[in-house]
Amino acid sequence: MQPRAGLFVTCLVDLVRPSVGFAAARLIEAAGCDVIVPQMQTCCGQPAYNFGDRKTSRTLALQTIRAFAGCDYVVAPSGSCAAMLKIHYPKLFTDAEPGIRAQVADFSSRVHELCAFLADERKLGHLPGRFNGRVAYHDSCSGLRELKIQSAPRRLLALVPGVELAEMAEPEACCGFGGLFAERYPGISAAIVGRKVDDAARTKADLLLAGDLGCLMNMAGKLAREGRPIACRHIAEVLAGEMADPPIAQGQNISTTAGACKT
Repeated sequence: MQPRAGLFVTCLVDLVRPSVGFAAARLIEAAGCDVIVPQMQTCCGQPAYNFGDRKTSRTLALQTIRAFAGCDYVVAPSGSCAAMLKIHYPKLFTDAEPGIRAQVADFSSRVHELCAFLADERKLGHLPGRFNGRVAYHDSCSGLRELKIQSAPRRLLALVPGVELAEMAEPEACCGFGGLFAERYPGISAAIVGRKVDDAARTKADLLLAGDLGCLMNMAGKLAREGRPIACRHIAEVLAGEMADPPIAQGQNISTTAGACKT
């Protein structure tokens, strides 16, 4: 019997870029797992948590934990959401009764960011994707700094036939998004993303990849506004060969999530 891996779709993937969800499901299946997509999952609670609304974030956390009951793994195609589920959920319940704390700790121990899950947990040695071109990879802040994920995406890209990885001078530098940061400090955010896309442009890559859709939307928007030739995609799309939709910020996304995976 194959392990059951629950796919935490994330709000942005569900509403903005469903192709990432399809790609993630395909990759999890390639890693030898049954993909479960609970219908009752919603937001991980991070926006409320960052805003200081612990009551709402705790409510959403408990709903998420219930939604993924019975899953051997919980996998998120986002370092930001994965960090919320894995690191910050236990912090939300430090004052809860022991039974709740144990339930939260058990859930968080089963959470994995997608690339780390494929490369480190499942040690996937073959991928369905192919891409003939040059790519640059942006290390998102949450994935790199909170979850310590750096080599896993690059090891996976090395398995994709045709991919040439061109490293930026500062792949670990923030893109300037930061959720509420970009809203509160738009001028600073714009300056940071400008520096990031300049760095990406110097690689002469065909694609700029990342593991967080928030980062990708921010960088893709800046590249599109400046007419730069680099396209942006989530790394899962390249790894899985899910390339039918236009690159981010370069056309209408037409995918839907309905009926795609088991529930």
